Amino acid sequence: MDSNESPVKALGIYMSSIGTRLRHERERLGFTQTQMGDMAGVTKNTQRLYETDQRSPKADYLALLDAEGVDVSYVLTGRRDSASGVSAQRVSDGAPVTASSGASNDGVAVKMYDVEGAAGAGRSLEEERVEGVLRFPEAQLNALGLSPEHLAGIKVRGDSMETTLNDGDWVLVNRADTDYRQEGIFLLLISGERRIKRVQRLAGGALYLISDNEHYEPEMIPPEQMREVKILGRCEVRIGRIA
Repeated sequence: MDSNESPVKALGIYMSSIGTRLRHERERLGFTQTQMGDMAGVTKNTQRLYETDQRSPKADYLALLDAEGVDVSYVLTGRRDSASGVSAQRVSDGAPVTASSGASNDGVAVKMYDVEGAAGAGRSLEEERVEGVLRFPEAQLNALGLSPEHLAGIKVRGDSMETTLNDGDWVLVNRADTDYRQEGIFLLLISGERRIKRVQRLAGGALYLISDNEHYEPEMIPPEQMREVKILGRCEVRIGRIA
């Protein structure tokens, strides 16, 4: 071992700094340096200085970020509070998303609907039982382009979408986005049954429904059967099992 090298580094363990963890939090929430600086009343340059450990963030700055959903405890100590935290990731790229199931009133509440199995034909989500709520920082939802009033949590059943979505997971559905011309994973109502599938639009207006589990064959819905299909929303955030 080099005489100037710490034992921690020699073991391949590198302690992250406050600035590094602050950058990690900003990137996790999807903010630019300018956006995070604006939230806490500092300039982009000051934000950069904080993230590169050239200046230490002040208490009032951290308090403002805490109100916006930044995990200030992690920034300061490197430890995350998992008591009420929920594992959540963006479906499109796996980027982490902050969610909480605790009793705190912090964040925007999104309803989790109990819609396991087939649903009655024509029933709206509002007619289904609400199993609970999850809370998300409003600033984070805004950064993701999601409006809270258009979001609904749906439980995943079956293994056809593994490993993207596993049996027992929840998924946050954006009911404002039903445009399947841009490929993605959608919640659909097909002949009265709710299903989650990856959707592609084919020439001539047909739909191609793909299961991410290779053991399931793709399905094609021809144009003449499209009257039996309703796109309910795009699946945006995968949420792990909620205890």
